[in-house]
Amino acid sequence: MSTDTETARMHRAAGLAAFALGDFVRALESFELALRVNPASGEYHYLAASAYRRLGEDRAAWKCCERALACDRNFLDAHVLMSEIALPGPRYLDILDRIHSHLRPASYLEIGVFQGASISKARPETLVVGVDPSPQIAYPMTLRTRIVQMTSDEYFANCDVRSDLGGLPIALAFVDGMHHFESALRDFIQIERHSTPSSTVLVHDCYPLDRLTAEREAKTTFWSGDVWKLVLALRKYRPGLSVNVIATAPTGLAVIRNLDPSSRALIGHYGGIVREFLALDYSVLDTDKAGMLALYPNDWERIKAILE
Repeated sequence: MSTDTETARMHRAAGLAAFALGDFVRALESFELALRVNPASGEYHYLAASAYRRLGEDRAAWKCCERALACDRNFLDAHVLMSEIALPGPRYLDILDRIHSHLRPASYLEIGVFQGASISKARPETLVVGVDPSPQIAYPMTLRTRIVQMTSDEYFANCDVRSDLGGLPIALAFVDGMHHFESALRDFIQIERHSTPSSTVLVHDCYPLDRLTAEREAKTTFWSGDVWKLVLALRKYRPGLSVNVIATAPTGLAVIRNLDPSSRALIGHYGGIVREFLALDYSVLDTDKAGMLALYPNDWERIKAILE
C-alpha cells in the first residue's frame, strides 16, 4: 500500500470517527484532507457531501455528490443523498404507511412487490393482493395478503381481480412495477376499471432525479425509468382526474383520485398515447419540471387534504 493511500485512509478514519461523535466540522476537514491526497475517490466526495448535509449546506453537499458520481456514476449512496436533498421530508414508504393508516382501505392491490417493503404497510384488516413475476419476500405479510407470481399484464388478463379481493373493488392500489411508461399506463387502465370513483391509485417513480436515472433502460443502479411520462399523459388525456406527485424521496409518489371506471379515453387511444409519449424527450421538463409533474408538498396535513 502506497504512503498516499495510507494517508488518505487515515484522514478517512479520522473523519468517520468525528462524524460518529457529531463533530461534522472536523469530519469535513478530515474528508477534505483525504480528497487532497486522492481526488478521484468517489467515496471521499460522498463522505464530504454527508458532512456538508449535516451542516445544512445542501448546495455544497449536492456538488460533492456530483463529483462522486463523476468518479462512479453507479455510486448509489450519492444518488440517494441527492434525492433526499431534492425531496426532503418523510420518504415514500413512510408516506405509504400513513396513507394506509389514514384510509384504512378494505382492499389493496400492489403491482411490483419485490421484497415486500411496501406491501408490508397494509393493515391486518385489509384484503391484499400483490402481483410480481419474481417476488423475493423478506418482510412479514398479514394473514390476509396473497402474492400472485406473474406479470401484471398476465394477472389482469387471466385472473378475476374482484374475486381475488373477496368481491370488493380496489380501494387502494400501488404501482411500482417495470419502470416503463407504457407498463404503468396499462396498470393504471386496468386498476381504474376495477375501482370506484372514491378509490386511490398511487404510482411510484413519478418525479425523476435527473435525465440519466430517468432513461428507459437502466444505466445506473439508482433508476426510476420513464414512469414520469404517465403524469403528463394523464393530465392531458384525463383532465378530470386529480393527479398530484408528493415530493417524497427518492423519486416522488403520485396520488391519483377522482377515478372513472367507465372511462375509455385511455384504452381507446392507447397506441397513439404510447407513441406520443415514448417520443417525448426528458428535456421537455427543463422549463418547469415541478409544475409539469404536479409536484405536491411533502406535508402530511396537506397530503390528507388530497385523500378526502
